Amino acid sequence: MPVDFSTIKADFPIFDRQINGKPIVYLDSGATSQKPRAVLDAMDNYYRNHSASVNRGAYQLAAEANDLVDDARASVARFIGAPSSNEIIFTKNATEAMNLFAYSWGHANLGEGDVVVISEMEHHANIVPWHMLTQSKGIELRWIPLTESGELDLSNLDALLDGAKLVSVTAMSNVLGTMNPIRRLADAAHAVGAIMMADGSQYVPHVPTNVTELGVDAMIFTGHKMLGPTGVGVLWGTTELLDAMPPFLGGGDMIMQVTKEGFTTNALPHKFEAGTPMVAEIIGLGAAVKYLENIGMDNVREHEVSLTAYALRSLKERFGDDITIHGPSEPASRGGLLSLVYKDVHPHDLSQVLDQANVCVRAGHHCAKPLMQLMGVNSTARASLHVYNDESDIDALADALESADDIFGGLGF
Repeated sequence: MPVDFSTIKADFPIFDRQINGKPIVYLDSGATSQKPRAVLDAMDNYYRNHSASVNRGAYQLAAEANDLVDDARASVARFIGAPSSNEIIFTKNATEAMNLFAYSWGHANLGEGDVVVISEMEHHANIVPWHMLTQSKGIELRWIPLTESGELDLSNLDALLDGAKLVSVTAMSNVLGTMNPIRRLADAAHAVGAIMMADGSQYVPHVPTNVTELGVDAMIFTGHKMLGPTGVGVLWGTTELLDAMPPFLGGGDMIMQVTKEGFTTNALPHKFEAGTPMVAEIIGLGAAVKYLENIGMDNVREHEVSLTAYALRSLKERFGDDITIHGPSEPASRGGLLSLVYKDVHPHDLSQVLDQANVCVRAGHHCAKPLMQLMGVNSTARASLHVYNDESDIDALADALESADDIFGGLGF
């Protein structure tokens, strides 16, 4: 059903706040999204009415807490089209989820000379764990290059996949907004006997996602970029893959039996969830999923494509060659992430000027230093969108950019 996105901002209490008498224009959802009242209420309800440790108690409060966590796990599984909620492993963020996978699956399945293929647009969370395995296990790390438009160059894919055991690529670049052909990569990986991991941190919060249709064997994402709380992330993997992986952490609820001679692991998902979980945060993520489902992810995607098109068009019309927006030029080929370079103004200086107008953007290398080097910059100012943004936010960004001339123009920029 069509959605009136102009009413959605009212669901987010933070936008009731003003700073120096001005409203907040929040354009940093690629770093962390704001939280709707439904998420805040769900977490508050747990602490006020159902607070107990899960997976251990047989009393009423514990049973209620168990039910809330189970419901959240089922909601997350449904949201990404996972065949079973037991395949949803909760971690504290996407970086931990990737490290869990790299440490557990990587140490069990990779040895000297084995090939892992990633791309030049990856977040450090999908680079550093594999560098660590090159040092400890002697694996070979190969990189899918990029085209000038910021898309994957797959012209030499067959050679890159020769001997590969894993392909691990972001579904959407956190710098360029590029949406990658994950199904094509998964099919190519499987054709050579490799498995496919997708980093869905920027993709899952904005695009209808079905892991079966994508053909991946594993995917990671995080709660705080999809209107949920910080402190909770997700590793999804097929049952076959997760069952074959050794545990990552020891103790707590990940065991079935412990003796002086050894231990046996619990069933999925508990095998990978040692210790007391982040109960309130899991419940909050479940509420965020239901909030997004109520909007409809097709509607979310349609709204962001339309808003991205408006941003690309209006910023270019207003600033011409003074502004560079990295990544694909076609809105339908990208997400709502706009990495900007404005004149010769340093991104950190630019973000501080925008902050004077309460326009919140992220400046930095966005945990993608190899990509920054490829782009020939040290950093960018990144504006990133979500469901609560509208054209007025883009206009506010443009007005704030224009006001930067008043400050930097006299300095020779």
